Amino acid sequence: MLLAAGSVALGGCSSAAAVAVPPPVGPGAGCGALHRALPDDVGGGAARDVTPASVRTAAWGSPAVVLRCGVWEPAGLGDTSQLIEVDGVDWFLVERPATYVFTTVGRRPFVQVRVPSSVDRSSATGPLVDLAKAVKAALPVGGVSAGARGSA
Repeated sequence: MLLAAGSVALGGCSSAAAVAVPPPVGPGAGCGALHRALPDDVGGGAARDVTPASVRTAAWGSPAVVLRCGVWEPAGLGDTSQLIEVDGVDWFLVERPATYVFTTVGRRPFVQVRVPSSVDRSSATGPLVDLAKAVKAALPVGGVSAGARGSA
């Protein structure tokens, strides 16, 4: 749904990934700080340009791991939700047929990372390890009900 191959080729990168930019949900200043802190490689894939260009989106590899900043709180997230803690960042997971959808919990704005289901389930959190430092630096804990903390 969010990914489609574009026709813009970039030096050393595959074509641009089409990513729906989330509508502004509350303050978006954290998205700019996060975008500046993002790593060049995630999940073993190099950064790709996204269309339209936005500080609220990023992508790496092919098939792309996609980040969207400033998304809505995920449906199903509640006080008793099981969370996955990866290097100090809590994530809520929704598994869909084509993708694992991880959303940060306990930080504003919400950040969503979509990992293709072609990645083995046991390796699906690998991109979150690569993103943890940037998320922690740009989006400090606070402002959101954290639900139940745990590891999965």
